[in-house]
Order: sequence, then C-alpha cells, then structure tokens
Amino acid sequence: MKMQLIRSATLRVNYNGRLFIIDPFLAAKGTVRSFAGIAPNPIVKLPCTPEAAIAGVEMALVSHLHVDHFDDTAVALLPKDLPILCQPGDEEKIKEKGFTAVTPITHSLTWQGISFTRTPGQHGTGEVGQRMGQVSGFVWQAAGEPTVYWAGDTIWYETVAEVIRTVQPDVIITHSSGAKFGDSAPIVMDAAQTIAVCTAVPQATVIAVHLESLDHGTVSRADLRALADSHGIPASHLLIPQDGETLRL
Repeated sequence: MKMQLIRSATLRVNYNGRLFIIDPFLAAKGTVRSFAGIAPNPIVKLPCTPEAAIAGVEMALVSHLHVDHFDDTAVALLPKDLPILCQPGDEEKIKEKGFTAVTPITHSLTWQGISFTRTPGQHGTGEVGQRMGQVSGFVWQAAGEPTVYWAGDTIWYETVAEVIRTVQPDVIITHSSGAKFGDSAPIVMDAAQTIAVCTAVPQATVIAVHLESLDHGTVSRADLRALADSHGIPASHLLIPQDGETLRL
C-alpha cells in the first residue's frame, strides 16, 4: 500500500492495484470561511495543484459532507461519472451535485477487489457533537494488503476501541488536530487521544493526519510528536506525515 497525504484529511491511496482519494478538500488557501474566528480556511496551501491531487483516481471515498472533507473545488474538478462511496444519508446530496455513480455503504461492499466496511464515529460530545451530525470511518481490506482502519472525524471513545479490538487493523488513520469551537471539548482526536490509540494497539502503525490545516485545530505535529516521545512511542509506531509526503506500508 502507498498513501500520500495531500492536506488535512485528503489522501491519495494506492491499494490492491487501485488508486482512490479520500475526503477531497482542494480549496485554495484562505478561500473557505473561518471555523474559529482566527483565519480563513484552509490556513495552508496545497502541496500540489488540485488537478494533480485527483489525477488518475478511480474512486472517491467520502466520510461525510462537511466542507473540509468534500468541497466545491473537488465537486468542480472530479469527473461526474467517478464512483463515489459514502455514508448512508449523504448519497442524495452528492447526486444533487451532478455525480452519477454514488453508492452508500450501509455496512460493507466490495469495489475492485477491496472490501470496505463502514464504522461509526462520534464527532464531538454533547450539544456540539449532536450539531456536527453523523460521520463515518471505514475499514478496507484486500488479499495481500494490510487491513486499514480510517477512523475519520471522531474522538476516541468506546466504539472506536471496539472496532480496533474486533478488526485488529494493521494500520489506523486518525484525525488528530484536536479541533474545537471556543471552549468546547475536541470534536476529533487530540494528542492525548491519539496516544491512547497507539497504546491500545502497539502492534499497529498509526498515521495521524488532519493537522495544521484549519483554524480550529489545536494540536500541531510538533505537539503530537513531543507527547508521543514522552510516552515512549517511536516514530515507527506513530507516523505524522507532512503535506505532500508519501508513505509506503
């Protein structure tokens, strides 16, 4: 498997001989509204052109429809006949954008020899969590490839722990920016919660993304690396890629 972090949660994934993109957020720097009243989003540029980010992709996997996971630039640039896999409840809104090959994953399905299984997430707690709405993660598997659990926009909570215990993934992708609104609790994993994932699965490779790209994030790559070091978690166990970096697993 080969995986390139584009920016935020957007990844180009080569898996089982196929190329797909997850959560395409391709907007130019500063062209999306601020989430925390600090700066327009995204707060960093793409490491490549948006056209290069989607070049050759055969499918898009979309966890939910917040703007930083599926934006107007992606809608404009992606071919309208591109297969799109999404969580149930989002398919009609995606079709309204002109896409013609949209398939919701209620439980699991197989695309091009890859099994995708939807997993639930909790996008924050209390009233904020309710307002953020339904989100999903996905497990993908194929013969001869590592089992990947992309947790998506979720905090660390018992359901995520149960997915890990049940699936025993080889690779876990976390969204680890500790994003929050004002004094709210985090709406995705923060540094401490990411370390909890690493501690729960010492045999897996954890890849932390969704960092240093949006103005409501509270965790930097350096923050996360420092906390990991203090817990004795090596860089080989917790990978924190830079925008544009490609990982081979």
